[in-house]
Amino acid sequence: MPISRAEIRAEDAEVLIDQLCQRWSADHEVERGDDQVEVRFEDGSCFLVAEPDKLMVVVEAVEDHLHDRLEGEVDAALDALKGVELDIVWEA
Repeated sequence: MPISRAEIRAEDAEVLIDQLCQRWSADHEVERGDDQVEVRFEDGSCFLVAEPDKLMVVVEAVEDHLHDRLEGEVDAALDALKGVELDIVWEA
C-alpha cells in the first residue's frame, strides 16, 4: 500500500482542515479524532493533522496509480482553498 506525506506551511491549518472536511464530507466518509482527521476515499485515505505553523497530510492508497491520483486530488483541493498553486512536495 503506497503511502506519502507532505508538510505544508500554514498558519491556518485548522481552518484548512475544516474547509477540506466540508468540501469532502458530501462524497466521502470523514472521521474526526482528537488529533487528526481521516478522509476515506474509494481507493485510499487522507490523514490531516494541524500543527501550529503547518498542515501535515498523509495519503495512502491501495495501488500506485490510485495513490498518484489521490495526491493530485488533495493538491487540487488545497490549491483551490488557498487560491494559489501550492508547491506541495510529497515524500514516500
